Amino acid sequence: MNIYSINTGYFKLDGGAMFGVVPKSMWQKLNPPDEHNMCSWALRSILIEDSNRLILVDTGMGDKQDAKFFGHYYLHGDDSLDNSLAKNGFTRNDITDVFHTHLHFDHCGATIKKQGDELISAFPNATLWTNKSHWNWAIYPNDREKASFLKENILPMEASGKLSFTDEPNEAFDKNGLLGEVAFSESVSIRFVNGHTKAMMLPQIKYKGHTIVYMADLLPSVAHIPLPYIMGYDMFPLTTLQEKKSFLQEAATNNYILFFEHDAHHECCTVKVTEKGIRADRLLKLTEL
Repeated sequence: MNIYSINTGYFKLDGGAMFGVVPKSMWQKLNPPDEHNMCSWALRSILIEDSNRLILVDTGMGDKQDAKFFGHYYLHGDDSLDNSLAKNGFTRNDITDVFHTHLHFDHCGATIKKQGDELISAFPNATLWTNKSHWNWAIYPNDREKASFLKENILPMEASGKLSFTDEPNEAFDKNGLLGEVAFSESVSIRFVNGHTKAMMLPQIKYKGHTIVYMADLLPSVAHIPLPYIMGYDMFPLTTLQEKKSFLQEAATNNYILFFEHDAHHECCTVKVTEKGIRADRLLKLTEL
């Protein structure tokens, strides 16, 4: 088994939106904003070679929207999905599974590409994964979240004939108050959380004796580890608070490695218990394992 960090680029979002109720005087020390109050964030996927499967988790924004759309997000840097795959010896054609943590545009935008006037899968040999609960949430979006669920990203997945749904846990919670896991592949299981959006999936990977959890938007960055640091984008912030609290205690106890999708500077970390609560411990990259 092998895993690879796949950087698809960087973008900017308003710092206040990313840190919610936390005052700027505090969060600006963690991710300094530009003159427009915008902070840089990564679009970092993970690629998992698991037996005969090559699984890509999330795909970034893609490039099919117009200049006005991308003008809101200040894409920058030299990384791209194709370049990052190529650095590791792969192309889109090699991918067998595209796993979407959720269907917000910055997580699934590159799954569908334009070919002439058609919108088709950018991964011709891959199954496109989500879950039924989140799919229904995304195709019938609420008024607050619909700007993140773009029809041109989502509906062509179904039209491609490649869309598939993972299993989902029952409503029983474990001792930490989190939903149970379901299997996805030989070495990957799925955790489900509901604070950021309904039925977001976090892949949990067994690798070289470690447990790596791809944090998606439950913990976008190291700076979001303290409990009050919850994005303004979250649909159910009190649910996020409970999910973070329970998960971080489990992660500290079991020495999990947290993999960050949006942290522009830090790829992974472990966490530890301190007098101020659970905080980052060791900062590292996958290549150090």
